[in-house]
Amino acid sequence: MLKDYLSPFAAGLAGHAELRAQQNTSRAVAMLNGDLISNARAQQGGVSARVYRNGVYGFASAVEYDEESVRRVLKAAEENALFLDSRVKKNAPALPVLPRGMAAVDKEYIDVPQKDYIEFVRAMDDYLKRKYPALQSWQVVLRHDCMEKLLTVSDGTDSHSIRPRTHLIVRLTAEADDGMPVEYFNVIGGGEGILTDYFTDPAMYYAKLDEQVEQLIRKREGVFTNAGLKDVVLAPDLAGILAHEAVGHTVEADLVLGGSVAAHSLGKRVASDLVTLVDFAHTLPDGSRTPLPVYVDDEGTPACDEVLIRDGILVGYMNSRETALRFGMEPHGNARGYAYSDEPLIRMRNTAILPGRDKLEDMIAAIDDGYYFTRTNNGQADTTGEFMFGIMMGYEVKNGKLGRAIRDTTISGVAFQMLQTVDMLSDDMAWTCSGTCGKKQPMPVGMGGPAVKCKVNVAGK
Repeated sequence: MLKDYLSPFAAGLAGHAELRAQQNTSRAVAMLNGDLISNARAQQGGVSARVYRNGVYGFASAVEYDEESVRRVLKAAEENALFLDSRVKKNAPALPVLPRGMAAVDKEYIDVPQKDYIEFVRAMDDYLKRKYPALQSWQVVLRHDCMEKLLTVSDGTDSHSIRPRTHLIVRLTAEADDGMPVEYFNVIGGGEGILTDYFTDPAMYYAKLDEQVEQLIRKREGVFTNAGLKDVVLAPDLAGILAHEAVGHTVEADLVLGGSVAAHSLGKRVASDLVTLVDFAHTLPDGSRTPLPVYVDDEGTPACDEVLIRDGILVGYMNSRETALRFGMEPHGNARGYAYSDEPLIRMRNTAILPGRDKLEDMIAAIDDGYYFTRTNNGQADTTGEFMFGIMMGYEVKNGKLGRAIRDTTISGVAFQMLQTVDMLSDDMAWTCSGTCGKKQPMPVGMGGPAVKCKVNVAGK
């Protein structure tokens, strides 16, 4: 737990100033074909200060964390702000003042011994080696990271947050009849929490390993997709990455100011009227927690949900306090920094397309000649909304029925155009928080959605 060296400085903070102490912890234990190839643990921490003056920020950080370091970085941040102000002369108005408050930590962080990670991974590895000797290759990875932040601000909400997450990832490879390797990997367990929240009994996950091997066998016997604009159903995993990569980044206010496709789309139709897209802060409509709850961002703004698309109409952007002032909007807690030495950037938290009213089986039945895509292995998009995602697993759909599995392929399109072809959404949804957004600095994020029926460009031979 971080010791509080920050609060004694609160009374002396003038204008808008932020003091943040942070500690990031990460672990990775991996076995490949029975061999331990990774047994890593890392910890990084320090303190930073940021001061706002007339439209510019001064920032400073230090790896040491004590009262003298806090005093030093605060002084350096003030000097940097004054220097930039004297050169830039933006003369921007002061940021709107937020009421003071405090958001307490949820729970203390428990440090689990490294050997517990190794023992769990070894048990999973042993199971695969014993039961599936025909596998060409197998890899089991247990990954953990935790961000602890202590924040004191001149105006806004002070906070102390601890956000651990732990995930089990399995990668399997087999040889197809044509001699080509086929691969299937999956996150088969975990979420927000530590090792003992999820991974105490390896036997609980053996059935998921069996299911993954079964999927790999189907893929080994699979066919290549036919190229063209196709009717498809995207499983929730794909809906989540679509919401994040292809849509979410285009409506981050800093990227809007940089010329994203959303810059001239506010108030306009960008999707079918079935589509509502929300960046959730900490609580879902059913009262449960989001995969990665954010209660206060790193500017001291209390976090609340941001509706981005409502019934197909673009209605909002994700903002920092500065961009909210520029757009005449309210900030809702989207500014976060990855490490103590990183300034807060506008980031997504838990971004999802809301579910509809359809059943998955009815969505598949509505396709005469298309595909049901279930897993992605990579993806990229730009601020024009153009995207390309790798498809690692899926099935043909012929006359409303699932057919053969497919080999690796890609899908592509322009997000706002593709979203306007959505004509069915499933009545359930799935979430994942295993991903890390790579916008300038890494950041843990959650993403989710229902199954989505739409038209998309499919690659093929």
